[in-house]
Amino acid sequence: MPIIIQIVGYKNTGKTTLVCRLTEHLKLAGYKVGTVKRDAHDFQIDTPGTDTWKHQAAGADITAITSANRTAILKPYSEPLDQLLAHMSEVDVVLVEGFKDASYPKIIMIRSAQDTALLNELTNPLAAALWPEMSNFMADNSSIPAIDVNQTALMYQKIIALLPLS
Repeated sequence: MPIIIQIVGYKNTGKTTLVCRLTEHLKLAGYKVGTVKRDAHDFQIDTPGTDTWKHQAAGADITAITSANRTAILKPYSEPLDQLLAHMSEVDVVLVEGFKDASYPKIIMIRSAQDTALLNELTNPLAAALWPEMSNFMADNSSIPAIDVNQTALMYQKIIALLPLS
């Protein structure tokens, strides 16, 4: 089973950027990485008019497409995080962007004073990723390890400490 780490926070706190930087660190170290993103909007992955779009428009419950280089499975409904994670058994680490209510270890993005409420509301905090303007606040007000948002190498170290020794 892979180690699952959530990157959580409010909008525009740097979640996607952090997921990308951590993915790069993990890949450079030779780990297989999966990512999951919760989108608060109704995203469009399939272009209207394509064959798979036509399959979905005709009412297909699941549509799969594969080529020499990638595979996608389209479903016209939302799936819970645990079902999404079930597709990621072949990786070492899964970085989950969002899904605040899940119970996996979390890096909580803190960009403003309002964001600090998440430190008390969310379960299983691994660390707080602090924007520079919040470093003084956190130093005085939390028992959660605080790491500068730009220190992705330190966050990477927190993650690999959770991985079983090979």
